[in-house]
Amino acid sequence: MARAPLLQLTDISLTFGGEPVFHDLSLVVQPGDRVALVGRNGSGKSTLMKVMAGLVEPDRGVRVVTPGISVGYMEQEPDMVGFTTLGDYAASELDPAETYRVEMAGEGLKFDPARPVSTASGGERRRAALAKLMAEAPDLMLLDEPTNHLDIEAIAWLETELRETRKGFVLISHDRAFLRELTRATLWIDRGMTRRQEKGFEHFEVWRDKIWEDEDQQRHKLDRKIKSEGRWAVEGISARRKRNQGRVRALAELRAERSSQIRRQGTAAMALEAGPSSGRRVIEALDISKAYGDKLILDKFSIKILRGDRVAFVGPNGVGKTTLLKMLLKEIEPDTGTVSQGTNLMSAVFDQARAQLDPEMSLWESLTGDADMRVSGQADQVLVRGQPRHVVGYLKDFLFDERQVRAPVKSLSGGEKARLLLAKLMARESNLLVLDEPTNDLDIETLDLLQELLDDYDGTVLLVSHDRDFLDRVATKTIAMEGDGHATTYAGGWSDYRAQRLADVTEDSAKKAEKTDSKKPELKQEKPAATRLSFTEKHRFEELPAMIARLGAEIGKLEDLLADPALFTREPVKFKKATEALAARQAALAEAEEEWLALAERTEG
Repeated sequence: MARAPLLQLTDISLTFGGEPVFHDLSLVVQPGDRVALVGRNGSGKSTLMKVMAGLVEPDRGVRVVTPGISVGYMEQEPDMVGFTTLGDYAASELDPAETYRVEMAGEGLKFDPARPVSTASGGERRRAALAKLMAEAPDLMLLDEPTNHLDIEAIAWLETELRETRKGFVLISHDRAFLRELTRATLWIDRGMTRRQEKGFEHFEVWRDKIWEDEDQQRHKLDRKIKSEGRWAVEGISARRKRNQGRVRALAELRAERSSQIRRQGTAAMALEAGPSSGRRVIEALDISKAYGDKLILDKFSIKILRGDRVAFVGPNGVGKTTLLKMLLKEIEPDTGTVSQGTNLMSAVFDQARAQLDPEMSLWESLTGDADMRVSGQADQVLVRGQPRHVVGYLKDFLFDERQVRAPVKSLSGGEKARLLLAKLMARESNLLVLDEPTNDLDIETLDLLQELLDDYDGTVLLVSHDRDFLDRVATKTIAMEGDGHATTYAGGWSDYRAQRLADVTEDSAKKAEKTDSKKPELKQEKPAATRLSFTEKHRFEELPAMIARLGAEIGKLEDLLADPALFTREPVKFKKATEALAARQAALAEAEEEWLALAERTEG
């Protein structure tokens, strides 16, 4: 018997400010669905998700949630009024016996439940909203850019949780690797129309390009027909006016059809040009170290960065990536060691905090108020790589329309703020680009263009990012910061770093095993040949250690909770749930350890 859908939208229409966002939109989310929701910035993805969550009322249409089904939405800007700590907010909808779920989610997402709401950053608030959703585990999870403000370790935790859940979810993200790993269907919003394909995001771009190609062919055929009919109307209608009025009306209908077609939004006309070349040696660091109190950030690290290098900095949040970056830029002095820079450096910086943008300024003022962009005596022009441009024309290159240029920066979406910052950045001549989390909130097409621009850029790029796909596409060198002052340089991007890191760990393990074996009496027994793992088995083998560690940590927390001798008398329900959770995790741990051992034996022979 077919199961009832989790959620159904029928004939939904919605208009904001006179512009239709959706018209006659219908969709169904089934139990177990894993859906990528994609579309350009401003296409209505977040609005549609809020309609699905019941937070925005459509002008017309019906939203139906099957009775007994719970729907949870991760808020981008959660309302925490009335809550003292982030943990209070995250646990607000949970039964008191299940508040331990928040601590577990907090550990995976790296946020402190005890953090006061009054001092929490925007990123910490969003992580608390995500922890709230994961702890509640509704039947349908609606996740809007959940990986923003997460480091790669936290993204990996979230990826594992979503891969293992049996709940349905709809996911908006710019992170290609995240979408490819998790989704089995794709919802695409394009010019107010929503299409669905029963394949994951991995197949999206081929599908999109085929639809666009078919559209272009149909438009071309229609244009040819209109041109042919128009020529007939001019040359032959006077002799057969009465007899051919139907054909004239058909021509008018063709022209109306053509004019009603909504053209695709083009990609941003961004351009990035390097200024005069720097010297071949851009930055050289020799044995630099840095500590703040008892916390060691960096210990005797050396690197030489040459012109044209694309250097990525990766590691957990708070490990010191920005500190190392600032030392290389000579904004912070190292405690020991030296940093020297090459000649003729011209740097341009994209900062993660968007500190270069004043939220109260208009877009117009953001550009004309920039001393580096101001054109003397011209209030409506800005200097773009040495050439004057009209403010509106330049903003249009970054997909802003005339109605937005006088609006305050604070009214922009995250993606629009990123595009405005890129507009300021790309107006300057530079030969050293410093990009701190540039991919947050940008749509996939803009990310593609940014990657192409960086490929063609003649200067040097320093990049901090948690977007694994973007790192693979851009980086030629990766500095991995793993805590306790350790920083290691690897050739290539994220996947190259992980492969080399795994090889290093495997080699170290082999050396330790060889030392151990050399102390044992030699056994004359031939080892069977190693069995090659499949791609899926290899991936599973690599992720099992992290899963085992996570289960061990959860078991430890539950055992600490149950160690309270008064818990059973004081809170019997909580004791029962914690006991059941402990048994389930102990079983899962035993199963994971058995699986890892079996795969390890096949690998080693």
